[in-house]
Amino acid sequence: MSPFIYLQPKHILPLAKRKIERFAENATFEHFFQPSFFDLQSGFPLKGRWREDFFHNKNPIIVELGCGKGEYTVALAAKYPERNFIGIDKKGARMWKGGKTSHESAMPNVAFVRSHAEMISSIFGLAEVDELWITFPEPQPNSPRSKKRFTSSQFLKRYIKILKPAGIIHLKTDNDLVYESTLELIQSDKHLLHFASNDLYLNTSSDQLMDVMAVQTHYEKIWLAKGFKIKYLYFSLNPETIS
Repeated sequence: MSPFIYLQPKHILPLAKRKIERFAENATFEHFFQPSFFDLQSGFPLKGRWREDFFHNKNPIIVELGCGKGEYTVALAAKYPERNFIGIDKKGARMWKGGKTSHESAMPNVAFVRSHAEMISSIFGLAEVDELWITFPEPQPNSPRSKKRFTSSQFLKRYIKILKPAGIIHLKTDNDLVYESTLELIQSDKHLLHFASNDLYLNTSSDQLMDVMAVQTHYEKIWLAKGFKIKYLYFSLNPETIS
């Protein structure tokens, strides 16, 4: 027998156990969907049917892509019960927070989908979504991975399929590259820019931005504590320049 015994750091086992517990609890939430890749490819049953078959109303649908802990999904759903909110992320343990909070509060206008962002057009039908929130996405700085950036032209092609005409896309980020590259793409492809600020909290007197500033994600609080400036813009897509 080897004289060396490997002991895992004490914090590893509790973290792993916590993840397993959260995955198990997610599965008990009726508003928390975890379709497999095959499910999405073969036909997700709620695609194009979210209002009729899940929310049972005709209210607008707002999606938070890369929702993390679901801060925007839950907070805005509480503020606007006349709207439907859906958070999407690939990490179930992280999404558990939003799933549990909305479950315990019995919020009828909230849902979560655990899936990769690339599958968004398999989750929603044509023009089914009214607004899209992108909050603190991964910057994907290297050229080969830039197409995975949530505001890349490849992703905009996915969004145009699910957003209603003139539907709004919100971007909130601490990253200069994400902000500047998005502005450049909006300009080059002649999309309609409604508002842009490279220092959001300088606009504290604007009623129009109250929802944007009222909700701070887990990561936003970290960046603000480090002195980072928060950037925000929102725009609509030009269908004539997306092929």
